[in-house]
Amino acid sequence: MDLLRAHGWDAHFEAALAALGTGDLAPARVVEEQRGMYRIVAAGGELRAEIAGRLLQAEPGTLPAVGDWVAIQMLPGDDGAVIQAVLRRRSKISRKVAGKTTREQVLAANLDTVFMVTSCDEDFNPRRIERYLTMIWESGASPVVLLNKSDLTDEPSSFVTVAESVALGVPVHLVCATRDGGLAPIEPYLKPASTIALIGSSGVGKSTIVNRLMGEEVQVVREVLDDARGRHTTRSRQLFLLPAGALVLDTPGLRELALWITDAGLGQAFADIEELAEGCRFQDCAHGSEPDCAVKGAVDSGDLSAERLESYHKLRKELEHLERKTDAEGRSLVKRHWRIIQKNFRSGRKKGWFPK
Repeated sequence: MDLLRAHGWDAHFEAALAALGTGDLAPARVVEEQRGMYRIVAAGGELRAEIAGRLLQAEPGTLPAVGDWVAIQMLPGDDGAVIQAVLRRRSKISRKVAGKTTREQVLAANLDTVFMVTSCDEDFNPRRIERYLTMIWESGASPVVLLNKSDLTDEPSSFVTVAESVALGVPVHLVCATRDGGLAPIEPYLKPASTIALIGSSGVGKSTIVNRLMGEEVQVVREVLDDARGRHTTRSRQLFLLPAGALVLDTPGLRELALWITDAGLGQAFADIEELAEGCRFQDCAHGSEPDCAVKGAVDSGDLSAERLESYHKLRKELEHLERKTDAEGRSLVKRHWRIIQKNFRSGRKKGWFPK
């Protein structure tokens, strides 16, 4: 049990396991997932696991993700385990799967803090920070912005100023993973048994941060390219137990960050616009050409940047489109389900199974 508690096991998950109503399953935490196989940590140590066949029929967003606590059944002969259920999550960070498919992909689960990592070079993009923060706020975890590679600029404070202008109420820290003491600002977040995820684009230094915190090279880091960007090396999400007791989850760089349904996250990421909107004449103001729009007024006065409002509109439209598409697919699924039922019923009547 000490190993489980070191990995974050607590009363919340203990109650979730008890709610399953079976006493023959043991708890474990997913620390890596690759191509349908899982590496988990149970009370007796690390194991390989696969999911039960019935779980393969579940929605993708309910399948085990790195950071999940799961209920397992041990296989005989120390031959691994089978994941029978995913315990109720405390938090999860999700996106829409890449491509045209409208499905949820859970990137990580049961996080306390999420470090949104960017760098003080060409990768820095305030619009991308807004998009990541929208996703993190929806997750239920606490966001923190890390400006890595602070040694690459002579004016690091300018990056902080811009980041703070779009990350309202979110801590912003300058760090440098390649320097001694360069990660000191994040030490207060590394509490024993707390779980922290690092997300961001490829090459911003997430794996270098993990290696520095671990005190050894557990993640491969390739040389920096001529344009100062690191190469994409992390291929899977992995959860590491740090010597200091915290757990850190490294993630591959996201080439496509399509938001999942995140109404609450959008409101928190753009709390300044939401607050301004309360002063608009119309409750359903779209902050476009409507008269007496407090949001447009703030843009005209210079209190709100036009770029930030444009970013808000873009993310809002993206989420509204996703919601419409999800509703349409849901209705189509119900219709298809009832067509199958009706077809089977007609077939059964012809065969005399049901009275005419």
